[in-house]
This record gives sequence, C-alpha cells and structure tokens, in this order.
Amino acid sequence: MRTVSSVNVNGIRAAAPKGFARWLSGTPSDVVCLQETRARVEEIPAGLLDGWHLSFAPCESARGRNGVAVLTREAPEAVRVGLGAAEFDEAGRYLEVDLPGLTVASLYLPKGAAGTPKQDEKDRFLALFAAHLAERREKAAAEDREMVVCGDWNIAPAEADIRNWRGNVGNSGFLPHERAWLAALCADGWVDVVRALHPGVDGPYTWWSYRGRAFDNDAGWRIDHVLATPGVAARATSAAVERAPSHPERWSDHAPVTVGFAA
Repeated sequence: MRTVSSVNVNGIRAAAPKGFARWLSGTPSDVVCLQETRARVEEIPAGLLDGWHLSFAPCESARGRNGVAVLTREAPEAVRVGLGAAEFDEAGRYLEVDLPGLTVASLYLPKGAAGTPKQDEKDRFLALFAAHLAERREKAAAEDREMVVCGDWNIAPAEADIRNWRGNVGNSGFLPHERAWLAALCADGWVDVVRALHPGVDGPYTWWSYRGRAFDNDAGWRIDHVLATPGVAARATSAAVERAPSHPERWSDHAPVTVGFAA
C-alpha cells in the first residue's frame, strides 16, 4: 500500500451521483476506507465499485444507518468485522482487512450527545475500542505487521482541531474525557498521521455542518483521523484533506483524508 484514503460518505447511494463516483474513479489510492455507507451490498449502485475488492460491514441492527467498508486494489488475506462485543458487532461500526504485512481498519465511532444515553453508548464503545486497539497493536507487533486505523472518530483531539472550540467545550466530540481517551491512544504508541505531518496549524478540518455557512467560512472540525503504528507512520510522506472547491460541489459533509506512504 502506498496511498490510503478515508471518508464518511454520508450515504453511499446519495453520494455516488453527487460526485463520489467521480472521485472514486479518479483516486490513486490503493485502499479506500468508507464510513456511514447506509446501505446493504445489493443496494450499492451498479458499477460503482468496479475494479475494487469490497470488504463490507453493513448495519444489521438498523437498516439504512451506519455501515463501514474497505476497498482494496488487491484481494485481502483476511477480513474481520466488529470488536467481539455483541452491542456493536452488528451495528456497522468497525471492519479490519489484512493485506501483506499490514492491517487496515475502517471505523465509524458513535456520535454521542452529552448527558444522554447516546453519550453512554459512545463511552462504552470507547472503553471496548481502547482495549481492542491495545490487543491488536500487540498482536501486530508479534506478527511483524503494521496497522492503520482510518475513519470518522467523532472526536476533535485539541483546540487546533475545531474552529469554534470555545463554543463546543460541553459538546460531544470535544468533551475533556473524549480528548483524553484519544490522547491516551497516542501516548500508548498510536500516531495521528495527519497531525504529525501538519504540526502547529489549525485543522486541516474534515467535517463542516450543512447548517449556515460553516463550509464557506471553514468553520469545521478535524474528526476524521488516520492512526497508525509507529513503523508505517514513519513512512507517511503526505497527508491531505480533499476539500471540495465550493459548497455546491460537496458530496458529503465530510471530505476525504488521503495519506501517502513511502514504499
């Protein structure tokens, strides 16, 4: 793998005719991780994924919601769905594929809403996922394998990652314990590749609300991340957010995040 992209498509059936099909046909990426596909395999537009190997985890518990996928140029050696937790394994939240020497995962982390059962659900996921990542990192190291986890993490790590951070200190996605959770992952050895390649700058933001003029004013959040084990992270040479040129040209409220790696 030389290039990986990750994007929350906000519904693959809706995104395809708006521009996602054109973007996908033109991307140079070897791997594309998708989130919030909101479809079953048979509902994916015909021809959209021609030339790709599809690994897919739809939401079995609620039709038309969630869903993650990994598209690869070469056939994966193995595919695993979920975290081994009954509450989330049929929710279309997480998928791993093994390629030679590398595991790539697509994640759609729950949104949450502060002070509600949705936040409790998100916090349960965080606890389970931290344990899963620790286990997977140890296993990858034992197998001389690297790992890249791409997706919509629904957490902005720091003040530089959200334009209006002061107005969001009490909102899910920027809660202190969520940011501490993500910081602990990085302290444990995971590398936030985009931030590592863009130190000391605001953003680059990856999500903008459809409300108001958030996109036009670049009032966004950086919540789509590529976390990697140190070996493969050290080979990252570029990281870009493929922001649409204008609001009418958007095909999702997120933009693709694309990371290039040296061979």
